[in-house]
Formats: sequence, C-alpha cells, structure tokens
Amino acid sequence: QVRLVESGGGLVQAGGSLRLSCAPSGSIDSINAMRWYRQAPGKQRELVAGITSAGRTNYADSVKGRFTISRDNAKNTVYLQMNSLKPEDTAVYYCYAQNLQYAYWGQGTQVTVSS
Repeated sequence: QVRLVESGGGLVQAGGSLRLSCAPSGSIDSINAMRWYRQAPGKQRELVAGITSAGRTNYADSVKGRFTISRDNAKNTVYLQMNSLKPEDTAVYYCYAQNLQYAYWGQGTQVTVSS
C-alpha cells in the first residue's frame, strides 16, 4: 500500500527555518491537490498550506508571508519551507495528497520551536 513519507522536521529556535519534504513510497497516478496540515497537542488538525497540480497555492492566515509550499510534479513531491518560526508553530506536520480515487496521508513529522 502506497503511503506518503515526510522528512525534515526537528527542533529549532524561534526565528529559525526548516524545510519539510513529502514523497510517496510508491507510484501514485495523477495527483491533483497536495497539502500540509498540522496538529498541536490538544488542538484539532488544521490546514497549513495547499498547492494544486497547476501550482495554485493557499495558506492559513497564521503562516502567510513565512511559509512557502512548492511541489515537483515529476517526483510527486511537495515541500514546505518554513521561515521565521514561532513557538506556536510547534506541532506534528502531516502531508496529504489526493487523486480522483484516493486520499493519502503521511505519518507526520514533529516540528518543535523553542522560545
């Protein structure tokens, strides 16, 4: 069964940067939307950023101007460049991808921002 694999999480000081990556473990045809979600302890999972196959992007208000989502369609890989990180960005970050048949999730990668 194909799944998404995230990498790039870790511990960083406030004001620092991290780059998350996400790629499928196998072949997935015709991925359209790819997204990053996050879930902090005691909170609901929230959408951080999304990108369509055409490159159209959207962001949560809390990350606009600090985070950038991008993708490599040839590799079915999505990235999240996170700059000017804040302690409130601390969460498990999940990758999501969908095609016409299925939706796929990653296992999550922890991002911790210290003050």
